[in-house]
Amino acid sequence: MASTILASATDKVKTMAGEKPSKVSDLQAEMKEVHDKNARITSDFGVKQTNTDDWLTVASDDHTGPMLLEDQFGREKIHRFDHERIPERVVHARGAGAFGKFTLFESASDVTSAGILTDTSRETPVFLRFSTVLGSRGSADTVRDVRGFAVKFYTQEGNWDLVGNNIPVFFIQDSMKFPDVIHAGKPEPNNEIPQAQSAHNNFWDFQYLHPEASHMFMWTMSDRTIPRSYRMMQGFGVNTFTLINDKAERHFVKFIFTPELGVHSFVWDEALKIAGQDPDFHRKDLWTAIESGAFPKWKFGIQVIPESKEHDFEFDILDATKVWPEELVPIRYIGTLELNENPPEYFTTTEQVAFCTSHIVPGIGFSDDPLLQGRNFSYFDTQLSRLGINWQELPINRPMCPVMNHNRDGAMRHTITKGTVNYWPNRFSAVPPAKPEEGGYLDYPAKVAGIKARTKSKKFREHKNQAELFYNSLSAPEKTHVKSALAFELDHCDDPTVYTRMCERLCEIDLELAQSVAEMVGGDVPQESTRQKHNKTAKGLSQLDFAPVEPTIATRMVAIVIADGYDSVAYKAIKAALTAAGALPFTIAPRRNAIYAEGEDKSSGKGVVADHHLEGMRSTLFDSVFIPGGAKSIETLSKNGRAVHWVREAFGHLKAIGATGEAVQFVRTACDLPGMQFSTAAEVVESYGVVTAAKVAPESFSETVKMAKGAKDFIAAYAFAISQHKNFDRETDGLNAMVAY
Repeated sequence: MASTILASATDKVKTMAGEKPSKVSDLQAEMKEVHDKNARITSDFGVKQTNTDDWLTVASDDHTGPMLLEDQFGREKIHRFDHERIPERVVHARGAGAFGKFTLFESASDVTSAGILTDTSRETPVFLRFSTVLGSRGSADTVRDVRGFAVKFYTQEGNWDLVGNNIPVFFIQDSMKFPDVIHAGKPEPNNEIPQAQSAHNNFWDFQYLHPEASHMFMWTMSDRTIPRSYRMMQGFGVNTFTLINDKAERHFVKFIFTPELGVHSFVWDEALKIAGQDPDFHRKDLWTAIESGAFPKWKFGIQVIPESKEHDFEFDILDATKVWPEELVPIRYIGTLELNENPPEYFTTTEQVAFCTSHIVPGIGFSDDPLLQGRNFSYFDTQLSRLGINWQELPINRPMCPVMNHNRDGAMRHTITKGTVNYWPNRFSAVPPAKPEEGGYLDYPAKVAGIKARTKSKKFREHKNQAELFYNSLSAPEKTHVKSALAFELDHCDDPTVYTRMCERLCEIDLELAQSVAEMVGGDVPQESTRQKHNKTAKGLSQLDFAPVEPTIATRMVAIVIADGYDSVAYKAIKAALTAAGALPFTIAPRRNAIYAEGEDKSSGKGVVADHHLEGMRSTLFDSVFIPGGAKSIETLSKNGRAVHWVREAFGHLKAIGATGEAVQFVRTACDLPGMQFSTAAEVVESYGVVTAAKVAPESFSETVKMAKGAKDFIAAYAFAISQHKNFDRETDGLNAMVAY
C-alpha cells in the first residue's frame, strides 16, 4: 500500500512538473539490472554464492561421491527451475506486448463521465497485449487465426481492461457455448492434431451446427486472420458496453481502434512459409518497430446508441455476432493510442499481465450482452487459476492509483496493511466506502423485466444477413481470398459430412461462393440459392477502406539484393531514400560478408557487409525487393537459383519489385508474363507493381521521396508501389499463378 501511494504521489508531482506518468516508471522499484558490474550471484534469501556450477558432494581427487541433500543452494536452484512455468492461457497463449499511452483529443462528456474519456489533459499509461487464440505458446505467429487485442488502461480511477480482438464479432452469442467453440477449435482430442489452426473436422462441424457462427467464420476466412503486422490490425472491444454521463443518461457503446498505417495482411502462401521461416515474425516486427522509434499508433473511436434507440435496428445491438454498420452508427474518433516502450522482461509483463472484462471505471458500465456477462465471470476465474488470488498485486497488474480495502491474506500476498481492523463497518470508520461525488463507482439503475428462462430475444435468431453483408462488402481480391481459405480449410476435413454440410451453409450466404468452394473440396455443387439475398454492402468491412491518409512506406522492410560488381550509385541512392522515408532497407547477398561495388578494389578493405545471405533470409520476410544494376552482379545473381526464386516469390506474393540498369533484364527473365512491361531506356515503367528503369545516372535519383501514382521519377514511383502493400491487379489478372514460387 505504501509503495502504491508513494508511486501515485510521485506521478502527481511529475504531472505538476509537466511530466506524464508512465507504467514503466511505476515498475522501477521492481527492476534489477543484470548488467550491474557490482552485482554478484546470491541465493533467493540474499546470501552471496561462490559456486553455482557444482552440487555439494562427498568427493576426493580420484573419486566423485554422492551429492548431499544439505546443499540448500543446489536445491534452491533446481527447485526454482522446476517451478518456473505457470499454466499457459487456454486461449490467447501466444502473445506479445508493449507499453504506451492513451491521449484524448475530443471529450466525450456528452455521453460519459469517465475521466479517461472526458479529460483531454490526461495522458493515460497503457499496456497492450496482442495474441493468437488457438495455438499454444510454442505455435507460430502467422497462422490463420483471430488475434487478441487487449488493452490495460492504468487510469487515475483504477484499471480499465478493454479485452478485444482484431475482428468485431464472435462465433457465439452466449458465453455458455465458449467451452464448446474452443474445444472444437483446439486440436482434436484423440491425437492432439492440428496445432494452432482451424482446418479440421471438429472446428467446421461446430460452425455448421451453430448457424450463429456464420458471420464470424466469414471474417476468419478473410485476410483479417493473416495480418501483416500487429501494427496493421484494427482492434475491437467486440461486446456492447454502456456509457453513463453526469446526467445519469445511458448510451450503448462499442469501442474501435484503427491503425494509422492502414489495415494490411499477408497472402496465404506467404503466411504459411513465414510460419516455418520465422515463427516469431509478428512479435519481432513489433519489438523492432518500437526499438527503432517507429511507434505504432491507432485512432480510438466509439460507436454510440442512446438507450431510447436500443430496439430501432433489425438486429439486436447486444448480439456479439453482429456489427453496427457505420452507415447506421458512425464511428466517432476521439483519441489516440501509441505504443512506445518494449517490456524490460517478457515473463513478468507480457506473460503475467492479466485482463478482466469486468474491470471498468466510473462512467463505463456493462450491457446485458450475454457473451459479455459470461466473460465477466470467466476472465476473473481464469486469473485465479493461473496466478492465484493476489494476481492483481503483481507489478504489471497493479493499478497506478491508490488501492485500499479490507481484503486480506491469501497465497503470495504482497501488501502489508497496518492497523487494528480488517472489516467494515468498524468502530474507527476506517476505510469507508466512497461516495459517488468522491469518485465511487455507481451502478446504473436499469429497469429489468422478463421471465427466468434459457432463451434469447427474437432478433438473436437471425444469422445470415450480416454474413452476407460482410462478403458483399469485400473487394474482388478479398472475395477470392475467402474462397481460397475455405477451400484450403475444408480440404483438410476428411469427413464428407463436414465439408458437404458447410457447402450447404455457404449457399445460404452466396451461391457463387458455395459453388466455387464445393467444386474444390468435393461437396455437392449447389445450383440455386437456398436463401433470398439482400445484396446490401457497408463501409468499414473491407480492409481497403482503411488506407493511410497519405501514402507511406514507414517501417516497411525492403530487401536490396546485390552481388560483387553492383551499381553503387543506385544502391546508395535507394537505400538513402528508403531510410529517409522511414522504411527499413536490408542488404541481401550471396554471402554475409563484404560485397564490392563495380570498379571497387577488394584490397581497399571496404565494401558493403550484407545483413543476410540469400539462404539465411527469404523474400517472404520483406515487403519489397529492389535489385540495382551492375553487369557482374547481375551475371552472378542470374546463375543463382535462389536469387531468381527471390524475385519470383516476391512477384507471386504481390509485392513491389524495383530494378535498375542491368537488373531490369534479370527481373524480366524471372517474371516476363503476358501484359508485363519493362523499361528499355531511361524512362521509368511501372507494370503490375514492378518498377523498372533500364538506364540510370546519379541525377536519375531524387533526394526526397514524393510518392505518387504514375510518377516519372524512379524512387517516387517505386516508393508508391511499396506503399500500396500488394498489387492485387497481378492476382486478379492471374499473373501470379503463372510463376512457380
